[in-house]
Parts: sequence; C-alpha cells; structure tokens
Amino acid sequence: MRKFILDLVERTVATYAVAFLGLLLADQFDLTSIGSLKAAAVAALPAALTVLKSAVGTLVGDPTTAALLPRSRQ
Repeated sequence: MRKFILDLVERTVATYAVAFLGLLLADQFDLTSIGSLKAAAVAALPAALTVLKSAVGTLVGDPTTAALLPRSRQ
C-alpha cells in the first residue's frame, strides 16, 4: 500500500505542476487571459483526474502501483 500511495502522490504532484506551469507560460505569451490564482485552480482538475485514473489502475492493473499496466505474472 505504501508503494501505491507514493506512486499516487508523485503522479498527482507532477500533473499539477505541469498543468500549472503550462497555464502560467501560456498566460505570459498571451495565449490565455487567466491569472495565477485561476491557473492554480484550473491545474487542480487534471491532478484530480490523475487520482481517479490511479484508482481505476488498482482495479485494472497492478494494485500496488497507480499505473494502468497489466498485473505482473510473478
């Protein structure tokens, strides 16, 4: 269970950081018109979807990881 939690936290934080930084960069180049606080809120959506995907991953794939990869044959 510890391995799954660490995997889930790593994936969620990475997704949030990438989405947030992407929105901030897009705003700097005038591709969007959102501020930092709105970017932080919007970036939480992909992070939440990562948590849901990880929950499904425990049912489909290896229950010890957040991946959708098939279960190992060990």
